[in-house]
Amino acid sequence: MKVEVIMPQMGESIAEGTVTKWLKKPGEHVRRDEPLFEISTDKVDAEIPSPAEGVLAEVLVHEGETVPIQTVVAYIETDKEAVEAPPREVSERATPVAEATPRREPTPEPARVAPSAAEEPSMREIIIPPHPWEKQKQEIRITIPAERLERKAVRSSPVVEKLAQEYGIDLTQIEGTGRGGRVTKRDVLRYLEERAARPSEARPQPIEAPELETPLYPPYLPGERVEIVPMSVMRKKIAEHMVYSKRVAPHVTTFFEIDMTRVSRLRDQLQPDFEQRHGVKLTYLPFIVQACVSALKAFPILNASIADDKIVYKKDINIGIAVALEWGLIVPVIKNADALSLVGLAKAIHDLATRARNKQLKPEEVQGGTFTITNPGVFGSLFGTPVINQPQVAILGVGRIAKRPVVVEDDAIAIRAMAYFSLSFDHRLIDGAVADQFMAHIKRTLESFELTGA
Repeated sequence: MKVEVIMPQMGESIAEGTVTKWLKKPGEHVRRDEPLFEISTDKVDAEIPSPAEGVLAEVLVHEGETVPIQTVVAYIETDKEAVEAPPREVSERATPVAEATPRREPTPEPARVAPSAAEEPSMREIIIPPHPWEKQKQEIRITIPAERLERKAVRSSPVVEKLAQEYGIDLTQIEGTGRGGRVTKRDVLRYLEERAARPSEARPQPIEAPELETPLYPPYLPGERVEIVPMSVMRKKIAEHMVYSKRVAPHVTTFFEIDMTRVSRLRDQLQPDFEQRHGVKLTYLPFIVQACVSALKAFPILNASIADDKIVYKKDINIGIAVALEWGLIVPVIKNADALSLVGLAKAIHDLATRARNKQLKPEEVQGGTFTITNPGVFGSLFGTPVINQPQVAILGVGRIAKRPVVVEDDAIAIRAMAYFSLSFDHRLIDGAVADQFMAHIKRTLESFELTGA
């Protein structure tokens, strides 16, 4: 018996997925719920478990291919005897070729237009043949306006359709590069870039030149020693997301120097038995998240989004934490961060980061963020200008926390744990004064941090 392995739907808004890696090869045994292959979607990367125990009989969708959800990507043979030896009895209707070929669903005949000299020019009759497996072998005839036949059928995902609606794009004007001519988000973004580069519509349009095989500025010179490696699906998604964010949001970044000595001492005070009591290490990040929660409550406009000419204030405070992976970057979300204690935040951060690195996140765990924190300081960076995670309006960057001499009260010099914090914000909604007031609130909170319910 053969069991179908399908491309799962990893969220309501996800219409397709890309197979990035097969963890088993055809002919290998696989246990039920054992990781079988890895996929990448617009939202998250994940390992997909096997739906049954048996032998991976055939792989239909290879690594790097993108297919719609519910597509059969492989077959698992659960009958041990069927795997080891071919069946002896052959149906009278079967042929040797059919015996060696995996059973596939018959493809129905395409609909055709019935010619009729008597019908009105504005109407056409469509004949839809029956499916090969249907018992009633009857054709279905319908009559529709001829103009509808001339319209180009477009295959796309809900994400693409929403993007097209937002920018007033007719998807029939875009040539899809996805599987089966599917219009992808990358096709829409490319179309937007090309449209922005075109001269005014009032001017005569030049004849479209054929696409150049090499870019205007070649990435390498002839004869140069290089290694060319295709981008991973995640890297492509990150590139698209960053370009889109910089295109729609005018980024401005403000920097604050914050004395983290108070937090550092509290952390040292709690650290000795914290891991033993709670199962996770205590880092600086839970303190910073609590300070951000306090600031977002005081300045709710930074916990908002823009919808055309309207401001969407988010009632929940969901903090995204950027997690660096070997193969890219992902931002899992701490939902209702304002309801968690310092211990709860430490556990949530550790849990999300661990499962992100093990490709065990669910789509809903990387959606719904209202504000993002990125921490390049763990790699030694002093400060940076992070890109806003759309559709949010701000992102906080945390630099390296290090001891250095600073001037304190009465012109004295003291050794303090200092760090630079940066806030990139969308200037369409956030003014510089508000952004600085928000950062000043975070600075005051961290420099005079008080433990509450930790």
